[in-house]
Amino acid sequence: MFDLGQLERAHAVVGAAVPPTPAYAWARLSERLGATAIVKHENHTPTGAFKVRGGLVYIDRMKRERPDTAGLISATRGNHGQSLAFAGGRHGVPVTIFVPRGNSLDQNHAMRAFGARLVEHGEDFQAAREEAYHRAAIDGLEFVPAFHPDLVLGVATYALELFRKASDLDVLYVPIGQGSGICGCILARDLLGLTTEIVGVQSTEAPSYALSFAAGTVVTTATSKTLADGMATRIPDPEALAIIRKGASRVVQVTDDEIAAAMRAYWTDTHNLAEGAGAASLAAALQDKPKIHGKRVGLILSGGNIDLDTFRRWVMPEPVAGNALA
Repeated sequence: MFDLGQLERAHAVVGAAVPPTPAYAWARLSERLGATAIVKHENHTPTGAFKVRGGLVYIDRMKRERPDTAGLISATRGNHGQSLAFAGGRHGVPVTIFVPRGNSLDQNHAMRAFGARLVEHGEDFQAAREEAYHRAAIDGLEFVPAFHPDLVLGVATYALELFRKASDLDVLYVPIGQGSGICGCILARDLLGLTTEIVGVQSTEAPSYALSFAAGTVVTTATSKTLADGMATRIPDPEALAIIRKGASRVVQVTDDEIAAAMRAYWTDTHNLAEGAGAASLAAALQDKPKIHGKRVGLILSGGNIDLDTFRRWVMPEPVAGNALA
């Protein structure tokens, strides 16, 4: 999909807007796992998630190769849309984003704040995506899918940063939504000639990639009801699946309750807020605790964009009767 030189150039493009994010070995988190836990903090980007890197690289190429493009259109639950809106604002490119009805108000507000025109349509991501694709032809806009080579190239820059800082990781856990993040990690690892095992993570409520990985072909699901909206995918991308099946050792499924516990662990052990998809890698590592004892473990904290009401409902324990803080 790309070579090391292209990845280095993409890193320079991203670096003009997004400084390298930290990769910390957290002592309390390591104690919890019984392994050295190194967290790649993609929740520290200007949009609060890793996908900003893909938008910057996608629009950089578009401006060079397709400068007459009237504007971009896409569908998202939030982070992909923030990425395109952020990059579009830097380059003066109009961006229209379709979201499902009932989408996170915080995500909607952030996309509008970055300059996107926001349209609500359908009951889930797939319905919003299909309508955005339909409107692209009508309005003369370029449709940006959630998985695209330039997006993968962009997000692979976080893997380049991580592997250059921690080339001796035994295993790396990566959440899977539409697949750009884990594919970027696989391709960067291979370009650097490393042997780190890469494990994909999905929700039990949206297991399309896990099912497809096991079956060896695309398997779709009728619903994607996980509260971790960054992993709420019903239809895997065939190109992404091919890369994952070739380069990942396995795909782990975690429950929403396990994700909530991992979000609490991130808060108590590192004082970082993780969205559902962002905490999924830790949830999987906790599930694998006997397997990773004593190892060096990488965890992708892919984003921190969760609204307060959802965090309270999903993550905060019920207040104890009579507690003055309740």
